[in-house]
Amino acid sequence: METFTLTTEFIRLDALLKVEAVASSGGEAKHLIQGGGVYLNGAPETQRGKKIRKGDLVEVYPDNAKQGAAPLASIRVE
Repeated sequence: METFTLTTEFIRLDALLKVEAVASSGGEAKHLIQGGGVYLNGAPETQRGKKIRKGDLVEVYPDNAKQGAAPLASIRVE
């Protein structure tokens, strides 16, 4: 699990994926998020602009398959 240290009140979900190198571009982040493979605190999240705050856990799964699959990325925001 990676840790991201937040220096502002929040970061947008798509920006977090780019900063943490989970997505190489905004388009790739959009595809991952809207494709259903991104989970926020255990629940699917499809809003690119969702505000991520301290204490949140973001997980990205391959091929939108959470069950039985290890996450491609797991990011705890502090």
